[in-house]
Amino acid sequence: MVSEAPPFWWTKADWRAYALWPFSWVYGRIAGMRMDRARRATSAVPLICIGNFTVGGAGKTPTAIAIARAARARGLKPAFLSRGYGGSLDVTTVVDPEHHRARDVGDEPLLLAREALTVICRRRVDGARKLAAEGADIIIMDDGFQSARLVFDFALLVVDSGRGIGNGHLVPSGPVRAPIGNQLRHANALLKLGHGSAADPLVRRAARAGKPVYVAETVRTDAGSLDGVKVLAWAGIADPEKFFKTVRETGAVIEETRSFPDHHHYSEDEIADLIDRAASRGYTLVTTAKDMVRLEPGHGRAGELAAKSRVIEIEVRFDDPAAPGKIIDAALASARARRLRERKAG
Repeated sequence: MVSEAPPFWWTKADWRAYALWPFSWVYGRIAGMRMDRARRATSAVPLICIGNFTVGGAGKTPTAIAIARAARARGLKPAFLSRGYGGSLDVTTVVDPEHHRARDVGDEPLLLAREALTVICRRRVDGARKLAAEGADIIIMDDGFQSARLVFDFALLVVDSGRGIGNGHLVPSGPVRAPIGNQLRHANALLKLGHGSAADPLVRRAARAGKPVYVAETVRTDAGSLDGVKVLAWAGIADPEKFFKTVRETGAVIEETRSFPDHHHYSEDEIADLIDRAASRGYTLVTTAKDMVRLEPGHGRAGELAAKSRVIEIEVRFDDPAAPGKIIDAALASARARRLRERKAG
């Protein structure tokens, strides 16, 4: 999967998108058939999938964390399942944030493991079995909506209200991972993240298809004021401009920015440039939690960069505080119905 989306994917379709359309048509046919015809294994415990329509970040990971917190508040033992994108380990692994590195397990699993039991596995079917054996009451799968060979008891698709689905074209003409109709058919609900209008056409289409639509926003949770502080903001995420907007909303004055590819592992030269540039100009370094976990203390000046950078922490908050509970209840009910069907069939 592409980790750095071409900028033209997120603007009105132009000649580049149309020139690639034949390839997108083939890609879409294959992706749609795989979604519709896949033989899916079942999980021993209820499973919620947090996905999105497009390549690139839409807010899946903070949404997964919000659902896990709601599950824990209900007395459940939630656990996360991830493919471990960006990591090198190819075996089923319980993530230990105190010992694993992003190079091993991926950056997002490290963030998830701070919240709850997290397993990475290239074959998510095996990962789900591992989590069930570890005592999980409910599994929250971060990504994998279009490709996982698992039955979802509830599939929530996140769409960013600022970028929507970009130019609306399928890979490689645009960022869409599979035909929208196929994706909606397998989704249980949508989550519109933010209060922009770019996602509204998709929201209306989902509503016409009878899919519930929830609304949430990302809010800053870190302490300390940045009002009037001159900063150098750096980020290696799918949508760095979204992060820079959040930094501006803190009252900080962004003097410079540095953008890197999603899941990027920083070189010594890049680390030194960030430290030295900020020091020479008197800027405060600010970054994301996801970037911070990719820095490896003890590896060159990475520890120094980590110590000198302020992290802008965010979380997802639903407009309807009861929404996460509704999603969990729907997943639990679906799992009970699934088990009943399995017993009757077996």
